Amino acid sequence: MPPFSLDQRPSPFTSGEGAVAPGTSLPVNARPVNALPVYALTPEALASEALDPFLRSWARQAGFNAESGALLLVPGKPNGAGDAGGLGGALFGLGSAPLDAPFATGRLARALPPGHWRIVSDSLPADQAALGFALGAYSFDRYKPKKAERPLLELPDGVDRPALERTFAGIALVRDLINTPTNDLGPDALEEAFQALGRHYGATVTTILGEDLLAQNFPLIHAVGRAAEQAPRLLDMRWGTGAKKITLVGKGVCFDTGGLDIKPAASMLLMKKDMGGAANVMGLALMIMEAGLDVSLRVLVPVVENAIAGNAFRPSDVYRSRKGLTVQIDNTDAEGRLILADALAYAGESETDLLVDMATLTGAARVALGPDLPPFFTDDEALAADLSQASLATHDPLWRLPLFKGYEKDVTARIADLTNAPSGGMAGAITAALFLKRFVADTRGWVHLDVYGWNPSERPHALIGGEAQGIRALYEVIARGL
Repeated sequence: MPPFSLDQRPSPFTSGEGAVAPGTSLPVNARPVNALPVYALTPEALASEALDPFLRSWARQAGFNAESGALLLVPGKPNGAGDAGGLGGALFGLGSAPLDAPFATGRLARALPPGHWRIVSDSLPADQAALGFALGAYSFDRYKPKKAERPLLELPDGVDRPALERTFAGIALVRDLINTPTNDLGPDALEEAFQALGRHYGATVTTILGEDLLAQNFPLIHAVGRAAEQAPRLLDMRWGTGAKKITLVGKGVCFDTGGLDIKPAASMLLMKKDMGGAANVMGLALMIMEAGLDVSLRVLVPVVENAIAGNAFRPSDVYRSRKGLTVQIDNTDAEGRLILADALAYAGESETDLLVDMATLTGAARVALGPDLPPFFTDDEALAADLSQASLATHDPLWRLPLFKGYEKDVTARIADLTNAPSGGMAGAITAALFLKRFVADTRGWVHLDVYGWNPSERPHALIGGEAQGIRALYEVIARGL
């Protein structure tokens, strides 16, 4: 069974045509006659004279005050004989500050009865409400029975359905990949998923595998992955012929034991998500290719499992990287920056206008900003401003942290050019970014995102599990720059 299928993820939107695959052309407004309204309301809107008196009365009798996330089903208005006409719709609370929870409508996808629904609201933009519903409709059911029926959303006029579909498809791909455990998504299967994505869009995909990594000068990727049963590799996808050159690099550690510096058991429980950087760049690539953006796209994913065996790389080892810089291994659990170093050096050997790397890289980033707000690092002020603006516009949280030059001394080593694990434990997200910066040929147009890739608690638009972070904002920057 493949780790995902581009052709089997159903659309959460009304179409009357069954499952929706990326690239499928669908009518924007195929409206069923029986689509029921969901009135998404603030407390002020609930009290407004503009709202139907029957709805106000029903809400008052039921004690509904439009608190954020509250849902109240509404019967049809009584007919002439005094009988109610069955289910007539629903009231949904947005609270007093609806933009503080921009995707609150995700709860509707799990709470409404099966059938066709339409959202009516003056407080949320229609495309935002629809995306929230779609994200809330996501479920990972590879290992359990699928729900036969679910609510479907009718889109109003003017909503860009193809944009919604490709965004949902990209995010669903990221979530599917991260949620899949390593016994079904090791290096072989991640390569299969990468190859399938490339085939779907007519991209060219190549792989450098196992000992060929040494022959072609990728020593750090090989060192990290050589102890695993499935060989390390570097995946390379190329698509498009546009003048704007975009390169995406994603950390693909399918499982991280920590290596010989082994993690405690509790710290290993989520390590299937250590390929979250790879998943995110694949989801972003899907969105770019599905939209047909006029770019030359390249995606590089170094793929390994950081395992333990007699040939595992060791603390105190020193390796010469692809770029020629020597790296002292002071902790085998700081492996992600090693495989990214070779991939970033390789990316810099070709001309690119924008170089993005994404990785589930440091716990320090989570200590600083928590799981829902990934930091990004760049020396390019224009790119930083664009990404910050896009983050706000798309409600895709990101926060800039500095590439503080005062900490560059911390990534130097005693007997090598660099250490992969500075001592002291301070500013770990920054020193990791400074380490990566040493392997980037031209830092103009380079940005590093340290993502968590996981929802630790349920939110309206997201269940506990794998998560796409930053890719909607990055897509906005790329699309606007054309």
